[in-house]
Amino acid sequence: MLHLHHCVSARSFRPLWMLEELQLPYQLHMLPFPPRALARSFLELNPLGTVPLLTQGDVRMTESAAMCQYLAATHPDAGLDVPPNDPAYGAYLNWLHMSDATLTFPQTLVLRYGRFEPAERQQPQVVVDYTRWFLARLRAVEAAVAQSEYLCAGRFTAADVAVGYALLLAQHLGLAPQFGPATQAYWQRLQARPGYQRAMAAQLRAAVEQGVPTTPAPDTRP
Repeated sequence: MLHLHHCVSARSFRPLWMLEELQLPYQLHMLPFPPRALARSFLELNPLGTVPLLTQGDVRMTESAAMCQYLAATHPDAGLDVPPNDPAYGAYLNWLHMSDATLTFPQTLVLRYGRFEPAERQQPQVVVDYTRWFLARLRAVEAAVAQSEYLCAGRFTAADVAVGYALLLAQHLGLAPQFGPATQAYWQRLQARPGYQRAMAAQLRAAVEQGVPTTPAPDTRP
């Protein structure tokens, strides 16, 4: 059985969305944000105190984009993976890594220094600078989806899930109106997918059932 530890709309939404796209059985363990402060027992499972944490037998993972790749590769019949012999394999890996290192990272600084730090520690210039950073890097997505419905391989893959979360985070930050037209259309396509909608419903249902706040609280990993 797959077990996913998750906060509402945190990076752990990536593997949750993958699980719903693949329609795999799993157990969803909801945590209040930030779990390292509000769910101290979670540190026994993940000393980092961050989500996601994905376990399956002896498999234990804490990186959301890597989970997307793992789930796609271990269930190749679903068509969300791009194998090494595919000409699009390099682009696929590049998008998976870009999704977190380039597109999510600057947004976490915007969140931390614009919303989560106490007023005396907030840094408006950091917010402005890293908002610009994110929007500048988002031009790569705009260029790709202006030519194709999805990022690589001519079809929906785990890379779209990974990058799609960065767009979800940007939406929470109020940045979606600044997406280019192709990215706007791409984001609408992603949100229309049944797997995305099931993942959204699953996290809210589990949060209510497990008594966890349903307010989105992405993990800034300070």
